[in-house]
Amino acid sequence: MPGLLIIAHAPLASSLKAVAQHTFPEAAAALQALDVSPEMAPEAIEAQAHELLQQVRNPEAVIFTDVFGATPCNVAQRLADGVQVKVLTGINVPMLWRTLCYANEPLEALVTRALAGATQGVMQVAVSRPQNQASKTTANDQVDHHDQQ
Repeated sequence: MPGLLIIAHAPLASSLKAVAQHTFPEAAAALQALDVSPEMAPEAIEAQAHELLQQVRNPEAVIFTDVFGATPCNVAQRLADGVQVKVLTGINVPMLWRTLCYANEPLEALVTRALAGATQGVMQVAVSRPQNQASKTTANDQVDHHDQQ
């Protein structure tokens, strides 16, 4: 199982780790998180991220970040080699859960699953009750003839 590291703006990384551990408690050993706060120096972030990556790497790892081009992503890009350590940005809960669900797959397959989970987990949801639901029959059906059926 490739190791997983989340590097994101505080408190997102630790929050996503908590969500992951809630749903997949057995994944705790293979998952680390680094919350990046505004006062942290980039060198300190990179040093902490490097240490956490070494803890989870097996020898492969996936680093998740929140925003492309931001400090967490820039640090992750410096740590990744593109072969055994891959970086995915735009992390969301469906991406993380899909990754954990298929964590025993090879790195390339895992990356594909993670990206699919991320995109398939984003959708517009109807805000009103669907109108094609069957109506409930009641004793007042004759009185409520004006209700939509």
